[in-house]
Amino acid sequence: MANFEIFTDSSCDLPKAVVEQFDLKVMQLEVIIDDKPPVLNRDIDIKDFYDQLRNGANAKTSAVTLGHFEENMTAVLEAGKDILYLGFSSGLSVTYNNGALVLEELKEKYPERTILYTDTLCGSIGQGLVVYYAAKLREEGKSIEETLEAVVAMKDRVHHHVTVNDLFFLKRGGRISAASAVAGTVLQFKPIIIVDENGKLSNIGKVRGRKTSINELFSMLKKVQKFEELPYVFISHSDCLDDVNHLADMIKAEFPNTEILIGDIGPVIGAHTGPGAIALCHLGTTTKGVLE
Repeated sequence: MANFEIFTDSSCDLPKAVVEQFDLKVMQLEVIIDDKPPVLNRDIDIKDFYDQLRNGANAKTSAVTLGHFEENMTAVLEAGKDILYLGFSSGLSVTYNNGALVLEELKEKYPERTILYTDTLCGSIGQGLVVYYAAKLREEGKSIEETLEAVVAMKDRVHHHVTVNDLFFLKRGGRISAASAVAGTVLQFKPIIIVDENGKLSNIGKVRGRKTSINELFSMLKKVQKFEELPYVFISHSDCLDDVNHLADMIKAEFPNTEILIGDIGPVIGAHTGPGAIALCHLGTTTKGVLE
């Protein structure tokens, strides 16, 4: 294996087994539930977390601290290894900026080491897809420079197709008005959301009914998928596995040679989406968010 470590953060929503398989260094964002002391993302039971949200709990999040980055990254550099950091979209969090700031300082302290980083402009399992791709390249023996070059070439083509089930979490985050949340709930409207070219969430439409929203995600995937180039589909969800399995079955039926990875939307992302959210991510033929 190449002599560099891959750092990311807990917004990537990669399953624990994948993190351990590739020995990824995952920096932890924090979650605050009902003004209780902050808890690291990894220390929260995901099922219990969504049950708390359903029962009215309020969750807030905070970025990875400068100190957490510095402690973990310094340990790697002291061990004689280089660093590649692939961060959570700067359009959604200051976490990436914190990591980049620390790494710039560490470059001066460790001029003999190679320290590279990039803003993935992705979130949740879309960020996870970028990190997974980098880990596979490292496993193949690619250098840190070759890995970064490949990641930069593909990250802007990672599509996120997202729907949520509970509009009041979008209202709480200021993305829709209270009136829209009430009306949408009564009429069973489900938003269709993407991560745009600036790494920010963008609501591009709405459909009526849960089943229709899942079908719409699949339809969007089919328009721009590029599976012959990167045969992965990554899906994350906030405690709605049955719906995700239905979506995965549709993908398998039409694209049987595609690898599907399913993971939880962690507490950091889930605090803003609420239970019932689904994010479908893959490499596309176009810049992220552009369907035609």
